[in-house]
Amino acid sequence: MFMRMIYDEKLAQAAYLIGCQQTGEAVVIDPERDVDRYIDLAAENGLRIVATAETHIHADFVSGSRELAERVGAKVYVSDEGDADWKYGWLDKKIGGGTYEHQLLRDGDSFRIGKIELRAMHTPGHTPEHIVFLITDHGGGADAPIGMASGDFVFVGDLGRPDLLETAAGQVGQMEPSAQRLFRTVQKLGEVPDFVQVWPAHGAGSACGKALGAVPMSTIGYEKRFNPAILAAGSEREFVDYILSGQPEPPLYFANMKRDNKVGPPVLGAVPTPDRITAAELAALDATRVAIVDTRSWDAFRAGHIRGSLSFPLTRSFNTDAGSMVRDDEEIYLVVEPARLDEAVRDLIRVGLDQIRGWCPPAEVEALGGTSDAIRTVTEVTVDDAVRMAESGEVRVLDVRRATEFAAGHIPGAANIAHTRLAARMSEVPRDQRLLVNCRSGARSARAVAFLQRAGLEAINLQGGFLAWEANAAGVER
Repeated sequence: MFMRMIYDEKLAQAAYLIGCQQTGEAVVIDPERDVDRYIDLAAENGLRIVATAETHIHADFVSGSRELAERVGAKVYVSDEGDADWKYGWLDKKIGGGTYEHQLLRDGDSFRIGKIELRAMHTPGHTPEHIVFLITDHGGGADAPIGMASGDFVFVGDLGRPDLLETAAGQVGQMEPSAQRLFRTVQKLGEVPDFVQVWPAHGAGSACGKALGAVPMSTIGYEKRFNPAILAAGSEREFVDYILSGQPEPPLYFANMKRDNKVGPPVLGAVPTPDRITAAELAALDATRVAIVDTRSWDAFRAGHIRGSLSFPLTRSFNTDAGSMVRDDEEIYLVVEPARLDEAVRDLIRVGLDQIRGWCPPAEVEALGGTSDAIRTVTEVTVDDAVRMAESGEVRVLDVRRATEFAAGHIPGAANIAHTRLAARMSEVPRDQRLLVNCRSGARSARAVAFLQRAGLEAINLQGGFLAWEANAAGVER
């Protein structure tokens, strides 16, 4: 049996290419949308992708299953569990007409890729239709599974959060029932041998849990013994309280991903190739009608950027920042180094931002300098100045950290809206005076300041964030 994890560091997402070396056939479990990576990896190892499988309708990235079905004719294996709201709506909508070859799976159903058997186990909680795949290599003579592709059920050190139906999809009253379903699902781990490896869909940094470990894989036995979320399942009440407490605010784009992956992501055919435009053309755009995404460092951005630009450096949070602050129907123009253009485009399409129309290298924007009235700067203040401004009433303080961070201590009088939810809560943002924006260290607040300025508000960034505020013995409210 061949198995490779293909990992997206920014979304902390893992897809798995599993192949039968005897027949040369392979399946991809939980693929992302830029599927050329999987096709190339399979070919490099003498395999051809004949199938794609999903553990559930994902919320944090656009699925690549439909793309693989179109590109290589892969057969689609997806869950048939859950009610009508959790059925895949695109299986009969093949481009050009017709139905994709597919099999709907219920608890206990199985299929084979060559000599490799994948058996579905229904594991509701994170979502109602969620399944995992128990994988057995019959070609090697095994009669028990070697691994479980656990999707968003079991992670290393955590379980998939059950609150997203309510906090991301807006289904009021679903949080606690989902947690109760997850409690019952945890009991099913007793059916899986302890030696079975756990191959999760996410690692540390994913917003699909609250305490995911940085180790990529584990075993069922190890997780039963040491996973805090599983250990909390001594009683239903204890488990529900534990699993629902401290969950971070889900990024705003999660609701769009659920919608797109349910009804069917648009088929790209290939990774988009935006047009090269000049800095003058970029400066002439109306940044209230299109999204100008500047990927330079914050220091470079605040020293001079095209009016109305958004500041999203190509760090690990790029996808989440852009997905939370750019609408999926907006045309996008990038300020990006040529060598990182492909990276930026892939990051954007993975979170459903497809309308990438053009790009310009940073050097051209910087060359405009003071010659263009389209260039703007950003104010960033030290703690000393921030204290004076706050005490004199010159500013209103907006804290864009998570609610759990805010509750542990914040600048007196601050309002709190997580930066990943800011676009949906603009009606709550004070508009009567300048905003002093802070986060923990100054990075998330920088994204928020640029977003607020694009919306026409006057915002300044607290240099060093709340850490600097505390270090300077400024007042803290709890």
